[in-house]
Amino acid sequence: MSTDTTIGLSIEGWQDDFADNGKQHTASQNVSIIDTAFVMPQLGRTRRIWIYLPADYATSNKRYPVMYMHDGQNIFDGYTAFAGEWEVDETLDALIKMGTPPCIVVGIDNGPQRMTEYNPYTFAKFGKGEGDKYVGFLVKTLKPFIDSTYRTFVSKENTIIAGSSMGGLISYYAMLNYPAVFGKAGVFSPSFWIADKIKKLTATAGNKVTGKLYFYIGALEGDTNVKNMEEVVAKLKEKSSAVIYSVVDPEGEHNERAWSKWFVDFYKWIMADGFNTIIEKDK
Repeated sequence: MSTDTTIGLSIEGWQDDFADNGKQHTASQNVSIIDTAFVMPQLGRTRRIWIYLPADYATSNKRYPVMYMHDGQNIFDGYTAFAGEWEVDETLDALIKMGTPPCIVVGIDNGPQRMTEYNPYTFAKFGKGEGDKYVGFLVKTLKPFIDSTYRTFVSKENTIIAGSSMGGLISYYAMLNYPAVFGKAGVFSPSFWIADKIKKLTATAGNKVTGKLYFYIGALEGDTNVKNMEEVVAKLKEKSSAVIYSVVDPEGEHNERAWSKWFVDFYKWIMADGFNTIIEKDK
């Protein structure tokens, strides 16, 4: 018997990727997985989505700001991390206990197409950029789901985006393209080397950006990378009224250890204005 039926399969990962790797799970009890295959209609893919809920979420009726972070495998759990984790959950647990305002954190796993999903521009080595579709997924699919499912503050003043390397690039791009959606950003070690057009976009769209942006890079990441970030920051300062914090760590490298270290500084700074209850009354 013959048939003309064709079935197309998209493989996002292999079973071996989840085999015992000798690592230990480190995610705190405040971290859970929303879905292992959350649909990304803009890209025709699925992805695992994580969420961190502050310790008092279950016992209060409060609403919270939300931070969206890329490379979700690396932010909460040492077991799934590629080369160490950010320890975002442990950091927030500690800072919130000391009085820093709480926040929900949503982590979006990367996939095999990371170099194109996190790049808005075409790059010869990796192919056509899919950054517009990825950011569209965050804005048009994921954020509405989070806001309708959890107790969140929905305004731009309460919506943060953060990531490192390619995740830093796409976080900054999201701020430029959706200034009415994202009001805060953490741009860690941004891969501006792969997206030179980001400088031109900063010049033309930077005047629309408001809120707060935190830029970080390590001096040991190379003079070119430091220069690229400093040029973008300088142009943004020229065009935008946003509050901008920029730091170059003389001993910083391009790795999770550095990003974990500076995440503490970033979070305390980004939340310092206590903006949530001032901008948006509880509902």
